[in-house]
Amino acid sequence: MGVIEESGILAIATRMQRLSEQMRKDALLIYKAHGIDFEPKWFPVMYTLHFNPVLSIVEVASEIGYSHPSTIILLKELEKLKFIRSSKDKADERKRLVQLTEKGKQLIEQMRPAWEIMISAATELTNTQNNLMKALDEVEQQMEIQSFYQRAKSHMAANQSKKNELNN
Repeated sequence: MGVIEESGILAIATRMQRLSEQMRKDALLIYKAHGIDFEPKWFPVMYTLHFNPVLSIVEVASEIGYSHPSTIILLKELEKLKFIRSSKDKADERKRLVQLTEKGKQLIEQMRPAWEIMISAATELTNTQNNLMKALDEVEQQMEIQSFYQRAKSHMAANQSKKNELNN
């Protein structure tokens, strides 16, 4: 066991990032095994547009939970590859609407078998005593109530109060 694993909860973000990177690398291999040239980082946008045929950039960002700038970067990559197209909203010229192109829709259909394999493998991986998917849902719900930073600020304030009491 390495230092990161031994550090426990302090390294949770590092361990989750490491897990995420490994799953992305493996997803890339699964796509390649199916003859699909696809970057896993594009998945949230493509999948979201598959179920929501026309969305504004702000709506895409909200749906996938990414920042507006990060979403724009992904959208530009996908538009360059002609998987999506964007156009001005006729009702609001400031808004850009995005949707899958025919090429993007074909790619989605091509990816379906790979997704079925990924669902089976990921279900097998996470179907443990402390099911990771359930735990992630619980943590995300807790973060909606109060963020990690807000919780840390409360602890900092409590520690400061204790220090003040000891000094008086």
